[in-house]
Amino acid sequence: MHKRTFLIGVGALALTPLARTAAAMVDYTPGLVDQRLAAGETLLVDFWASWCSTCRAQTRVIEALRAANPAYDAAIGFVRVDWDQHGDGELSRRLNIPRRSTLVLLRGDAELGRIVAGTREPEIRALLDLGLG
Repeated sequence: MHKRTFLIGVGALALTPLARTAAAMVDYTPGLVDQRLAAGETLLVDFWASWCSTCRAQTRVIEALRAANPAYDAAIGFVRVDWDQHGDGELSRRLNIPRRSTLVLLRGDAELGRIVAGTREPEIRALLDLGLG
């Protein structure tokens, strides 16, 4: 019985960082990005699909970078746009999003940077670093 309790506890602890990061990632609804940009936020908008292996790789890198550098969470809001629901929506068309696995960093009316299908940590870190300034 103690072994079972221990294994359940270890499993819960292993998932804790993912739960913290997942909670900070806001699911997109129409108007949300414009509202948050108008409020002065810098946003990383992640055009994502649950079935996309590139998207999953990007998510792992973003989560690791956020865990290693709390300044990202202090300076940047993170919004996930479900490609299956909003890929052909107004936001995707306005930002000229070519496909899922596109990351766009926005502040006000400006696009600070973009990555399409990139999963390399240095590339994603450089994009997030643009949001710190």
